[in-house]
Amino acid sequence: MRDVVTEAPGTLEVRGLSIAHEGKVLLDVPHLCLDGPGPTLILGPNGAGKSLLLRCLHGLIQPDRGRVCQNGVLLNASHKARQAMVFQRPVLLRRSVAANLDFVLKRKSMPRVQRKPRIDDLLAEGGLDGKARQPARSLSGGEAQRLAILRALALDPETLFLDEPTSALDPSATQMIERMVLRASAQGVRIVMVTHDIGQARRLATEIVMMQAGRVVEQGLARQVLEAPKSDESRRYLDGGLVT
Repeated sequence: MRDVVTEAPGTLEVRGLSIAHEGKVLLDVPHLCLDGPGPTLILGPNGAGKSLLLRCLHGLIQPDRGRVCQNGVLLNASHKARQAMVFQRPVLLRRSVAANLDFVLKRKSMPRVQRKPRIDDLLAEGGLDGKARQPARSLSGGEAQRLAILRALALDPETLFLDEPTSALDPSATQMIERMVLRASAQGVRIVMVTHDIGQARRLATEIVMMQAGRVVEQGLARQVLEAPKSDESRRYLDGGLVT
């Protein structure tokens, strides 16, 4: 676990969040508050509702009931403009690596004279500086995910949501993305990341949100949750037991 080095942006809070489908409860979160610095990792078995919660926090899915607030105000377009999200499978534009970044910067109304040096800096940050002219969709899986993260960071978000960004990657590619995540966090970006990898949670997390069956069963500092979990569900999951 890493030491806290910055203060996170304002409070992101969930109250009475509920989603059901055909009589089955998919998400039931009476209250969740994210207000600390450092990466928050959402951990739990498949089907726990991790990705669904992430999409609600980003405003991509409207819950059946409940609300998501930023600094006490209902999540709105202004808040979402200061957020970014990277999915498990990156979606890249049919253009070059550099042009993918230029597209985002242009939409931010960054002057053309400033975009080129900013793109160069981003490519260097992601280890893609030799691939600026390469078609983005010809990148390897790890390279594509790094470009997706760079494109999100080009928005200068206050909060970056990551949905299992390394789930299909080898250890080397995973390590490069984890370094990017930690650098972004150290620069003041709040990271909220879904993972099923307990080792990754140990390497990255300052805070853990543990989920099972659509519920938050535990939340706390990473060291406390990972080394001395309070809930039976967390203990079974962290011990490698079968969790349904």
